[in-house]
Amino acid sequence: MADTRNTRRSVQVPLWIAILFPLATLLLALWTFALAHDRNPLPFPDRDYQVFSASSADALVAMEEVMQMLGQRPRFRVDSPNVQRTIFASGTIINQPDPRMFDLLGPHGAALGFVVDDPDATARHIAAQLQARGFQAASIHGAEPGLPIAFVRTDALADSVLVFRKHMLRMGAKPDPWTPRRALAN
Repeated sequence: MADTRNTRRSVQVPLWIAILFPLATLLLALWTFALAHDRNPLPFPDRDYQVFSASSADALVAMEEVMQMLGQRPRFRVDSPNVQRTIFASGTIINQPDPRMFDLLGPHGAALGFVVDDPDATARHIAAQLQARGFQAASIHGAEPGLPIAFVRTDALADSVLVFRKHMLRMGAKPDPWTPRRALAN
């Protein structure tokens, strides 16, 4: 007579799979959550961005407060001798340029920013392209000494400039975390 009892077979999963698969799943879920809430902890994707210039140091503090009140989270504070700037998690930058920047770039209240491999070459190419279309355009280099940034000043934009920079990983040292600024008038 045949044995009809249920025989149990066990499946053995290697320990490294049993540990790594749930861990990788958890990390993926956490990263997805961070991306969904605009808190990407990684330096990519490094997107194109917008820059808006505050009219004074006090205006920069006020705009930082307005942006936060409207749900924008400051992520980095990247100050240089020529520009004080706050980078928000959305990629928007609010800055307060030194008057020397206006001497180099002309009056501007905003900039369209682009992440490129070679900022200097791209600025020259874009300036030439705009000139070929009949616009005035000049590529500006060295406005931010020590940073791989180039600008294009053009009449194709009203009171704005184009700015080109390298990928965040190629900009040099990691920027400082954002810290609140103090208004000068207080």
